[in-house]
Amino acid sequence: MTIGFRILPRRPGVSPEMVTRFAALPVANVSDSMHRMTGGGAGLRPYHASGSLAGPALTVKSRPGDNLMLHKAIDMAQPGDVIVVDGGGDLTNSLMGELMLAHAMRRGVAGFVLYGAIRDADAIREANLPLWAMGVTHRGPYKDGPGEINVPIAFDGMVIEPGDLILGDADGVLSVPVADAEGVLERTEAKQAAEVAQMKRIMDGTNDRSWVDETLRRLGCTMPEGH
Repeated sequence: MTIGFRILPRRPGVSPEMVTRFAALPVANVSDSMHRMTGGGAGLRPYHASGSLAGPALTVKSRPGDNLMLHKAIDMAQPGDVIVVDGGGDLTNSLMGELMLAHAMRRGVAGFVLYGAIRDADAIREANLPLWAMGVTHRGPYKDGPGEINVPIAFDGMVIEPGDLILGDADGVLSVPVADAEGVLERTEAKQAAEVAQMKRIMDGTNDRSWVDETLRRLGCTMPEGH
């Protein structure tokens, strides 16, 4: 086995039932339930027209500007997979465009997260398969390797193991480790229910805001008389 140029066996991933339940939750609330310590970075932005993303990670590590292993990952993908590529964050050459996206859609890929660039941005937006990337360039990729599939990858401090749950919406991208997914889900669903209740209080004018002044006083803030 050659480190840096290899394809490893698929690992068990997050269950379809877990994917469905997480898909109904905002990424921001999931992030809060993980103590806001994990994130794919503000540079990852959606390039599709609309919609969110949830599914198990099929991980790819590629040489910057080279998409040979990304092509292979699309061929290997199972329906519902999210292909996540560590391309080094390089924006010199794109990792994929319209043709590869069409092939992935035919195979049932749920979406992409690319720590690198795309091209054919208008076609990707129109196709509307969920896709996050670091940028856009017209310069195409090379297909020489090396690279790896089904290995741990990381970008901007977020570690992604094969099979981890990948979530994405307009706020960004988040990875939830398989082993922690059930606990994170329970906390997030509880937080979501609390926010729904709070929104109701806001709308009917009964929301308690006393905590703001209490916090300011506790922190020693000087305020005008009567506050």
